[in-house]
Amino acid sequence: MNPKQLKKLKKQVKQSVVKPYIEQLQYFADLYSDYPQIKLLINNALQADRLISQKMAPQPLPPLLLPDDIQNTIFTKLAAIYPAGDAQGDLEWDKLSSGLPKLDKLLRDFRDYLSTTYGMWAYTNSSFLGDLSTYTAGGSVLELMAGNGYISAGLRARNPKQVVYATDDTSWKQENATGAQPVTHIEALDALAALEKYGATVTYIIMSWSPDGVTIDVDVLNTIRNQYPAATFIVIGEKNGATDSKEFWQTASLEEIPELNAHYHTFDLIDERVYLVK
Repeated sequence: MNPKQLKKLKKQVKQSVVKPYIEQLQYFADLYSDYPQIKLLINNALQADRLISQKMAPQPLPPLLLPDDIQNTIFTKLAAIYPAGDAQGDLEWDKLSSGLPKLDKLLRDFRDYLSTTYGMWAYTNSSFLGDLSTYTAGGSVLELMAGNGYISAGLRARNPKQVVYATDDTSWKQENATGAQPVTHIEALDALAALEKYGATVTYIIMSWSPDGVTIDVDVLNTIRNQYPAATFIVIGEKNGATDSKEFWQTASLEEIPELNAHYHTFDLIDERVYLVK
């Protein structure tokens, strides 16, 4: 390959590099600064990112979905500024309307961004953590498959005297570098080993976002039923969806917990809820 071809190829590769996720969001925040409905969504995501990056619990998110009538809103606003056929108005319309699909995809990918950047799958916002702290009322807690420990960290921050065991076998760290960024102390135990060690001594057992298709959740459920029936078993996930195994959802007796779902709103197409499981 001659030097000119190599230089051209390098230029093409450089131009094809995608900007970092947050940088893209900030670009669109500026682009749509005159449209409050859009800017509010972006600012919520940006603020959540800032808090999580500082190992703080984020605020609840609204659904990160563009309004169905946003194109009409933009057209109406531009029509009030530019006369029909105005070249500048046409350019502005093309720029704003063509950016909507890209922004829509960015907002829909926010959960993927959080999981790949911070190892946060369940969106454990500050209001929910406050509700969970109140619900458990200082009782001892065992968190299984805690990941980076966002739930346990939230409980410990709100009640330092509460006994909270955060456990995870840490096997996922081999595939995801965010596993090196825990927000609280995590004890290296798989779910069944954690139950064997702490199941008889705790009041609450919490399992959040167990991997879909992996039946360890069924083993956990059966172990709690057979050996630790006095414990209150709380599960966070999407029923028959993105989390847990099909067998688990078929086997578990589920009851939504209103006090915990009050601030646990879904912000994307994953309808995760908080369940009492028996």
